[in-house]
Amino acid sequence: MDPSELGNYLQTRRSRVTPADVGLPPGPRRRVPGLRRDEVARLAGASVDYYTELERGRGAQPSEQMLAALAGALRLSQDERDHLFHLAGRSVPPAYGPDASPHPALLALLERLDGTPAMIITDLHETLAQNALGSALIGRAADGPGLHRSHLYRWFTHPPTRELHPPEDHDHHSRFFVADLRAAVGKRRGDSYAAGMVRELRKRSAEFAALWDTGDVEVRRTDRKRIVHPALGVLELDCQRVFSEDGRQRLMWFTAVPDTPAQAQLDLLPSVPHRGRAGAREGSRG
Repeated sequence: MDPSELGNYLQTRRSRVTPADVGLPPGPRRRVPGLRRDEVARLAGASVDYYTELERGRGAQPSEQMLAALAGALRLSQDERDHLFHLAGRSVPPAYGPDASPHPALLALLERLDGTPAMIITDLHETLAQNALGSALIGRAADGPGLHRSHLYRWFTHPPTRELHPPEDHDHHSRFFVADLRAAVGKRRGDSYAAGMVRELRKRSAEFAALWDTGDVEVRRTDRKRIVHPALGVLELDCQRVFSEDGRQRLMWFTAVPDTPAQAQLDLLPSVPHRGRAGAREGSRG
């Protein structure tokens, strides 16, 4: 790690971000281009003194969590984020898989969507991050090993996962999952993790195997979902998605048509007990 080179890099990235880029008011006349140090520190959840020392090349080696927060605050692209990790002497987070780090730009957007359920998932439907309303609506991200982190995988192998949607919608979601997975696998040529998921699903689910053999492929960018909530009943919501540059991560958020029962249900979401982990029977596990 070269602290001075890391500090210079942070300073150049800071100078390229405007207050409007991060949702801050412009304030009085600025003496320097871009954000001020105190603004970056606040966006990253760090103290001003700590961030100032980093820019001056005097700070201690930042953690992976702090680097990810700085990358989000500075709106770094994936290449810029990776370079930041290299300069700090840290391992670059994987771009995909259950241990992937949320894409900085998507994470920055997620942090601004505190009034609507939202989450970041991979193209294999592994949850990487979710806000409080997202976990209240869907349930906290599953913490099983390997493939079990994928909602898509659990959909075909763990029946309680399907309780998230009304039974009459299950065929629709099954077709969507398989078509979406085929698109993901097509982009991941040579990826043994994605190929292994397909092999395992074909062995464990006759439904998946039959749908996979149709050859259907579709990346769903918008959708209307009916979600069964244990306290609020069935919510009919629109699901929107924004994708990372390589398409391997997506930010999903849920909205309701104004002045509908679903909007009233969403308004109650912060006040009801949060549901357990995604795909678990109520009361079966945390």
